[in-house]
Amino acid sequence: MNYFAVLYHYAADSERIAAIRPEHREFLGELLNQGIVVGSGPYTDGNGGALIIIRLPESATAEDAAELMDRDPFHLKGALSGRDIRPWNPVLNIFGD
Repeated sequence: MNYFAVLYHYAADSERIAAIRPEHREFLGELLNQGIVVGSGPYTDGNGGALIIIRLPESATAEDAAELMDRDPFHLKGALSGRDIRPWNPVLNIFGD
């Protein structure tokens, strides 16, 4: 499996994020049910943003990860101020891969 760290950038007090969050969580819930989402959640330091870890087949690239995450309502509705997607190697992990 290939893992990707998806970092979302948005203001902690974003009303737009708050309004779209239920759709975003439904989207991620579907990915979780498919075994794609490993973990996700907002940062808790008061600065906004979130981290999502996804796993895709061994042949997947960062571009494949971006295409998948382009379907997130946060992205579709322009609620993010930025997004970074980077390949990630979980050398120590509990994922069982």
